[in-house]
Amino acid sequence: MTIFDKVQQDVQFLAQCFREVLEELGESELSNLLALKTSGNLKPEQIQELEAKHIQVLSIYLQLMNLVEENAAVQYRRQVSEQDGPIKIRGSWVETFTRLKDKGLSVNEISDLLSKVELTPVLTAHPTEAKRISVLELHRELYLQMVKLENSSFTKLEKNAIRENIKALIERWWKTGEVYLEKPTIQSERNNVVHYFTKVFPKALAKSDQQLKASWQLMGFDPELLRYPEQFPILQFGSWVGGDRDGHPYVTAEITAETLLTHRKNALDLLRSQIFDLGAKMTFSEIRNPIPEFFKESIEEKTKELGNHGLSAVKRNPYEPWRQFINLILLQLDNTASEIPNEDIPIYENPEALAKDLKVLRESLLAIGANRVVDELLFPVERQNQCFGFHLAKLDIRQNSTFHDKAFEQILSTTYPHLSPFNTWSEEERLSFMLNELENPRPFGVVGKSFGPEADKVLGYYRAVKNHTDLHGNDGIGTFIISMTRQVSDILMVYLYFREVGLDPAAFKVAPLFETIEDLKQSSTIMQDFLKLPFYQRVKSGLQEIMLGYSDSNKDGGILASRWNIYQTEKALTDVGNEHGLNLQFFHGMGGTISRGGGKYHRFLESMPLGSLSGKMKLTVQGETIAQQFANLLNGVYNIEMLLSGITLQTAFFDYPEKAHTFPEPALQRLADFAFSQYRTLMEHPNFVEFYGEATPIDVLEMSKIGSRPARRTGTRTLADLRAIPWVFSWNQSRFNLTGWFGIGFALEKMKKEEPELYASLKANANTWPLLRYILIQVETNVMNADAEWMKVYASKVNNPETRETILTIILEEYQKSLDEIALMFEESREKRRVSQLDNLRRRTLALNALHKLQLDNLSLWRAEKDIEPERSEVLVKKLLEITTALASGLKNTG
Repeated sequence: MTIFDKVQQDVQFLAQCFREVLEELGESELSNLLALKTSGNLKPEQIQELEAKHIQVLSIYLQLMNLVEENAAVQYRRQVSEQDGPIKIRGSWVETFTRLKDKGLSVNEISDLLSKVELTPVLTAHPTEAKRISVLELHRELYLQMVKLENSSFTKLEKNAIRENIKALIERWWKTGEVYLEKPTIQSERNNVVHYFTKVFPKALAKSDQQLKASWQLMGFDPELLRYPEQFPILQFGSWVGGDRDGHPYVTAEITAETLLTHRKNALDLLRSQIFDLGAKMTFSEIRNPIPEFFKESIEEKTKELGNHGLSAVKRNPYEPWRQFINLILLQLDNTASEIPNEDIPIYENPEALAKDLKVLRESLLAIGANRVVDELLFPVERQNQCFGFHLAKLDIRQNSTFHDKAFEQILSTTYPHLSPFNTWSEEERLSFMLNELENPRPFGVVGKSFGPEADKVLGYYRAVKNHTDLHGNDGIGTFIISMTRQVSDILMVYLYFREVGLDPAAFKVAPLFETIEDLKQSSTIMQDFLKLPFYQRVKSGLQEIMLGYSDSNKDGGILASRWNIYQTEKALTDVGNEHGLNLQFFHGMGGTISRGGGKYHRFLESMPLGSLSGKMKLTVQGETIAQQFANLLNGVYNIEMLLSGITLQTAFFDYPEKAHTFPEPALQRLADFAFSQYRTLMEHPNFVEFYGEATPIDVLEMSKIGSRPARRTGTRTLADLRAIPWVFSWNQSRFNLTGWFGIGFALEKMKKEEPELYASLKANANTWPLLRYILIQVETNVMNADAEWMKVYASKVNNPETRETILTIILEEYQKSLDEIALMFEESREKRRVSQLDNLRRRTLALNALHKLQLDNLSLWRAEKDIEPERSEVLVKKLLEITTALASGLKNTG
């Protein structure tokens, strides 16, 4: 059975379960999932009720399809690994180890590489997850039931029981609303990501480590080189929920302080639970096992440190020294977690202190030959402490440069009222003033002084960081990020805020975020000027983080210009870092959709400039992408493997440079220039904004309840102010998808006609240049997901005939060119190359068509009535949001 046959069979199975549930609930008229059938004598209110139910039927059906495809992909990888070996899994550890061996690296060199790797996925609460958390939980339960059905040893009775469980879950789902009727709070968003940090990622880490170990052994490598935590790659996690205040007015200093404490509490609870479980299994008796002398001394020393409490802990398990030692660890850990620690009991100052005690435990077990206990029981606890520590996830602190400027102007106008307004200063004047100020340790004002609304907010959340780190150390703080960094003074300003609240400038990472095409082009000049400052030499740590924005660069210049300029930026910044003897850590601000940097991780990593990844990398995981990639354990482990193995491979090119392949970069530069020009021509067309506002459901999306954060940064109704997420979401909903392809057809055709030699060089490298292949495949995916017929129907909602015809003609011509020109870049036909995607599209067509029709009908009604019938308008908005959610499920993305 092929994977396509399996998907079809499983979809039919779940659809039949769904039909039976509907029949049993008395909803026989809805048993056909793909067509709305109503009797001619139904009353209008009955039609409305039936329509609302039909939306839910289609939504659930499409989400069931997604679960089937996810499970099929997992089973397919298992099948390939079993039949042909894991080397055939692209991006797997075995494939990476094989490539490293072929590159000439020894086992010891590969082992050294692994210990240098550090990956930090950062979860964000951007408003792209349109489903309620309770529905995501149902997804997970349904997926697990589907996995159970893969077990061929189950009897018919057992399989029938699983089938009944599936029906029960579908029934619960049917009775659960999917749309957020109230806008989620930051607290609810934080609860969601904390769920992943505590319930999902610890299991994924353990399973990922097992996968790495198994792959290492399969290669025949020395097991002693990959046995202990310090030999493994570091997998840490970050969060923006409670720290990202770029255009988010609800993230206050109190929210930040509360979030840091929530993270710490959950981290310590998690560690305590694991160590407690370890103690329950550590039943070794000193009667049967000789106690190593150093371990006996450690118990005595620790008991003495903990005083009477320590004596009580040891007495609980006489003749069981390993349990006694764990009791002592738990006693000290409990005091560490206490809001008011007992002064008679020392606390663990940091995870490193706990790691020392765990290492003593490890050495004592190895001394008595309990090797499997160390590997299977103690190792996961050590890894938990190593990767999650006492902080769970590092909270990044983000704000945009414009807000910082307003805050700084308020500080200066209060402190130096004789100076001209800060916003009138040149960059040279700003730098001169700031560098002079940074030579002086005194702050601008006394503690508690009010400078103005923006200044007080900025200093408030810096003080929240100061208060937390004074008590609990710096581990819980990630990076201070400046969105829309345009000049060196934007970066330096953060250090003045540090000074104002008393934060050590050398103790925290500060990262510029380069977002637009122009910002990316200027980034190497900005960083060159910043890194050579004498002030920077005093505060640098040997690793400089830089964030690259995929979303706004795409919105600004189109997908081809975005990808090319990010690639060029990585190269240029790497050269700057090398010139200063400084390693860079790139933070990739990616979204879930291709337009915003999403896609297969191994292809993304392979497309990077060789030598640009020095071992450490961060990336954002946003919205619905969190659940898609990590909610199910095996899928989560697969994505972690792709990331860690890909980073290891790229780090090898940094540590062991080789002669770079000669690819036609000038040709791709030219292509990107052509595409950028065509994209900007459309964006700047005088009728474009009018067309966009009426041909897409952007007006509905701005009223959605799928995130705590506003859709626009400042609330002004301009294209520039609109966030990249609703921008992409609205084009995808209306099946234009132009954020992921517009401009490439024009660019390829123009190059073919005007510069045939450059065109030929690109075509010759379409399959061999990882960057070019990655771009072409991603753009082709987006243009295939677009639909010309639906574009025309959505465009019909544009009232002005001239606007409608003019812009639609431009888009449709470019759409057809893009399809045709990308096809010419490959030898094989699209039907042979993209079998899986074509199959997925065909399977969804009828359900998506029904939803598009419902969306358009209700959109017209709402736009006609929203200003004259407020109550009716509210009902229509709710229905439109339900349709939006259903379409997002079917299209497998929002923004």
